[in-house]
Amino acid sequence: MMGLPAYSVWQQEMAGKAEFAKAEQNRRIKIEEAKANLEAEKLNAQAEIERAKGAAEAIRIENGSITPTYIQYLWVRQQGNIPEKVIYIPTEANLPILEAKK
Repeated sequence: MMGLPAYSVWQQEMAGKAEFAKAEQNRRIKIEEAKANLEAEKLNAQAEIERAKGAAEAIRIENGSITPTYIQYLWVRQQGNIPEKVIYIPTEANLPILEAKK
């Protein structure tokens, strides 16, 4: 019975050290996650810059102007990103094609 108070103090001290170690580990995990997010954002920004450079080069090749043909090309290229839906494309007479097979 005489050692019970000392054991209680020791047990609380060990519990406190375990909680501190857990909190420290959680802090390190959050820091590493933040670093990974920062790196991902930097890479996304670099990819966006490269896309912009490519678009600028394409416009330069087109003599510095965006022609209707180039706009049509971009529109057709983007159609691959759209889920399958009915799309009405105006013809030269501004009448839509009512039925078309894929």
